[in-house]
Amino acid sequence: MSAHPSDRPRTALVIVAHPDDAEFACGATVAGWAAEGWQITLVVCTDGGSGGPDEATDVSPETRRMMSMTRKAEQRASAAVLGISEVVFLDYPDGQLEPTLALRRELVRQMRRTRAYRLICQSPDRVWTPSYALGRFHPDHLAAGAATLAAVYPAAQNAWDFPELLAEGYPPSRVRELYIVGAPHLNYAVDISRTIEIKLAALGCHVSQIGHDQSALATRIRQWAAERGEPFGLPLAESYHRVEN
Repeated sequence: MSAHPSDRPRTALVIVAHPDDAEFACGATVAGWAAEGWQITLVVCTDGGSGGPDEATDVSPETRRMMSMTRKAEQRASAAVLGISEVVFLDYPDGQLEPTLALRRELVRQMRRTRAYRLICQSPDRVWTPSYALGRFHPDHLAAGAATLAAVYPAAQNAWDFPELLAEGYPPSRVRELYIVGAPHLNYAVDISRTIEIKLAALGCHVSQIGHDQSALATRIRQWAAERGEPFGLPLAESYHRVEN
């Protein structure tokens, strides 16, 4: 990993589609960075309003609003456990996210505002293996990944893209380290042996999604972490496709 320059703030940005996406994908990594003194902003693209049970019969606007409020509260509590400094909700409708120019502009605004040196995002590509990858097919995840990568390069670092952001006081800023979760090719892993308990505690805040009895989930998380670490010679890991810019 390249050395961090002294003239750049130790800032990191995590961009995901839904509340709880970050905890599943990179919670232990983020907890480790926070412990090292990194200032981390989490951007959640959707409002989380479609997070109710699949068999629900009441999907009225009011029910969706209440679900969104619940999930946002859970996300803020979880972020506090991980050591995340700030949570930003973009409030796009859950289940309808698309990689539009409007979303790209907002993500560029967040990258420039935070001057993020590191950034974690979801993959814009479907991955067919391993068997637990079904969640990676979610169109919101793919859209968030596509919009984020389009924002990272060249828009965030190019004054000619979205010049209105200059007038808002957000000059170009280059993301130097990019970590893509769930990519087809994984070339980097973070040892999470010391932070997996924090990840599990953060996931535990999302009661509306995983319930109160989380022992089975904890077992699966540990199994997945061991599987991800094995190719890199690590006991427990979160893995990424990492790119230096």
